[in-house]
Order: sequence, then structure tokens, then C-alpha cells
Amino acid sequence: MELGPDLRRAFAMTARAMADAREDWWIIGSAAAVLHGAGLDEIADIDVMLSVADARRILPGLGVPLTPGVADRRFHSQFYCQWTSPPVAVDFMAGFTAHGAPLRITTREAIMIGEHGLYTPARDELIAILHYFGRPQDLESARLLAARSSSRRN
Repeated sequence: MELGPDLRRAFAMTARAMADAREDWWIIGSAAAVLHGAGLDEIADIDVMLSVADARRILPGLGVPLTPGVADRRFHSQFYCQWTSPPVAVDFMAGFTAHGAPLRITTREAIMIGEHGLYTPARDELIAILHYFGRPQDLESARLLAARSSSRRN
């Protein structure tokens, strides 16, 4: 997997930050698609979905204030906090809901970047989540990820 140095460093910082999590957490969105091999040219940020308890425990130690999320018509988080110390920003979403319901992820795969483990939904579940989100950038990530999946099977 070819990652630029800034993204590689941001993923490593994210893995280190989440090392003390007590509950499952996932990278979702385009960053997760990149970890699964989707050929995106760039990503704006790394989206991390974590529990409210882990957000309260981990984020203050990173110097990230616990900021209540602002609801829009698609997404809401009890806490929506951005960590700007990494070279690619990391958005932490605790108590995340999509389309008015908590997002329930049923799979969890570890993807290693060097010695750092990062967790994502399984490829097929990630594609389904991206379609469920429905934004143009999510649909493009899903398309690229599905294309990558079908080329691997052939």
C-alpha cells in the first residue's frame, strides 16, 4: 500500500493515540477506503469513530477539547473533535449517528501500517457504510473500493 509520508505519519499518530482505548474503535470514510487499497488521490481527514467513554479518557490527553457535535441532516456525534497536530487532521466522532440512528459496525479488521494497527470495518461493510452515508465523496470512495475488490477477484 502506497501512502504518502504525511498520511503515514498521521495514521501512526492515530494508532498511538488510540492505543489505550478500552472499547472498539474504527477508522471510517475515505481514510478507511485508502487503508483497504482504494486509489484515492487525497483525503481531507481521518475519521475515527470511538465510544463516548474513550473520547472522555483519550482526547484531553491529546490536547483535544471535548466539543459537542452539531447535528446536520445526515450526521451527529455527541462529541465531534478535531485533532490538528497530525499532518492530516483527525476527526474524532463519539456517539456517532447517521440518518438519525447510531451507526452499528459489526466487523473490525486490523490493518498494519508499519508496526501500528489501525481498525476499519471489513471491506464489504465499509462499502455499504459509504453508500449509506450517500455523499458524493463517500460514493466515489465506495466505487473505487468496489473496483479494487473486483480487480482482485479477476
